[in-house]
Parts: sequence; structure tokens; C-alpha cells
Amino acid sequence: MSFLRPEAKAELWRWREVLCGAAVILLGLWLVAGPGLLLAVPGYALIAGGVAFVWLGVQRVRFRKSGHGAGAVQVDEGQIAYFGPLTGGVVALREMERLSLVRGSYPAHWKLEQPGQSAVMIPVDAAGTDALFDAFAVLPGLKTERMLAELADDKTLSVVIWERQSMRPASTLLH
Repeated sequence: MSFLRPEAKAELWRWREVLCGAAVILLGLWLVAGPGLLLAVPGYALIAGGVAFVWLGVQRVRFRKSGHGAGAVQVDEGQIAYFGPLTGGVVALREMERLSLVRGSYPAHWKLEQPGQSAVMIPVDAAGTDALFDAFAVLPGLKTERMLAELADDKTLSVVIWERQSMRPASTLLH
């Protein structure tokens, strides 16, 4: 028997990294304020680690959507696979050329492009898309804060989030 409604449980699960980070900060504060200087040093380390965990958790919450969209995403050994009801595909992170956010339809879609094959379109609310945060983080030069800001924006224009090698002149901006 659960004391929490399913909606409340889902919301707590969505914020899990932030809650764990806050618990680590509280433990660190308890050690610093506790018995003496011997435990203060690990307490300060726990506070610093907890702050980093909260910061990372807030970024993940901003990226994470409901997970009730069409299809499912699987990230395995450097490959992103999308299994949708109408489309699907696999993209290797090492060979990926461009990552775009296509906002023309509801919900918005991640567009992953790899040379020699058609682009893979992944709805931002598909099941398993929270694994894309870590997959996108390994792309060289990706600006995570910009990606999160574009994801939260409600514009209708599509935008290129990341490119391996720019095909445009240096004077042309990405957005």
C-alpha cells in the first residue's frame, strides 16, 4: 500500500537527483555543526558534492519530459536507437553530424543526423528520453545550458543545437 498518489510519486521520482543532493548537503551540514573539527572536513566535502549533485539534478529535470509520448529510446554503447510506432532508427554518437530541435509539430522532436542514412526523429517526450541527456553530453562542444534553454522555449522555429563540422560560413549564426 502506497501513501502517495501516483502523480506525486512520479513528480518525486522526476526530482530524485535534486532530493538526493539536498540530503547529502544536510548530512554535510550536520557533520560540520556536529562533534568537532575532525568531521568538519568530510562535512565540507559532502556539502560541495551535494551542491554539484543538486546543480546536475536541476539540469536533468529541465531536460526530462513526461515519458508518455510515442515510441521508446534506448542508448547502448554509443548508439541511440529509437523504436517508434511509425518510424525508427539508430544513430552512432561517433558518426553523428548534427543535432537539431524541430518544433514544427507537437511535441517537439530531436532530429539526429548521420551521413549516409535518413535522419532519426525522436519526440522529446518518448519513453527513455532521459538517457539522451547523458548521450548528448558527450558530444564535443555541446553547450548544455543552451540546449536546455532551447528545449524550454516555446518558439515554433527549428534550431540546430550542435554540429560536428560547420557547413555554413563563419559569419552565419546557428540561431
